[in-house]
Amino acid sequence: MTALADVVAYACLVAGASLCLTAGLGLVRFPDVLSRMHAGTKPQVLGVLLVMVGAAIRLDGWANAWMLLLVAAFQLLTAPVSAHLISRVAYRRRHVRRDLLLVDELRGAGAQDDAYRGDEPGDAPPERDGAGRAGL
Repeated sequence: MTALADVVAYACLVAGASLCLTAGLGLVRFPDVLSRMHAGTKPQVLGVLLVMVGAAIRLDGWANAWMLLLVAAFQLLTAPVSAHLISRVAYRRRHVRRDLLLVDELRGAGAQDDAYRGDEPGDAPPERDGAGRAGL
């Protein structure tokens, strides 16, 4: 193993580990489900891929490289799909802060949600004002 390959492998490992750490911090720090899914998917997938590349460079043998390639392929296939599904469920159950959305494509054109007041679950009964009307 040459010194250049070692430097590249270590650089990939450090960059991948720092991206995974960034993803973990984003999961803790971001305010709502959609932001957390974004933080938990994008840097985490790239971080795992960089760790896999660094490990493949550092390890000897094709058997190890194939195993790392399978891990990377499954990570690329499952993480974005699971984050998408979790985000859709969170949106439908109203665990999303809609005031943070710039564009709400799932809500339909011109639809008003009179009973929406915050981050309550979708199966919560609508809050009523003093006159018995649902809404703000």
